[in-house]
Amino acid sequence: MMEPDRILAMIAALNIDKEFAVGNDVIFIPSFTDTYNDLFQKKVYTESEIKYCDSFSEPVLRYASTWAAKEAVYKAVKQLDKTLMGWKDIEILREKASGEPSVTLHKHHNSFQISLTISHDGEYVWALALIKQS
Repeated sequence: MMEPDRILAMIAALNIDKEFAVGNDVIFIPSFTDTYNDLFQKKVYTESEIKYCDSFSEPVLRYASTWAAKEAVYKAVKQLDKTLMGWKDIEILREKASGEPSVTLHKHHNSFQISLTISHDGEYVWALALIKQS
């Protein structure tokens, strides 16, 4: 049987050498709608994200999906880099309506390669981010 100190050292080494991380988030849209307000919007979303979300007839679905994407990216990045990061430091962009999402990390320029997918079905939105250190 391995000694606890050796096991902890092995776990620490795994975290240091980590190249990839995955983050995900699921949002129940009715709960999101109940808590969404102008203050939340100002604290979380960039001007480009607001413009994108507001261009739809049901903007709350787009706000929820963008929030899920930000959460997924945040969870993945934090596994690789503990640098303080605010919600507006993570920007989810799309070139066209329902287009492939891309991520800009304003404090981590070119530090990560990010693959992001967002899906919604019924009352749920789900986002998954796969991140690799560059």
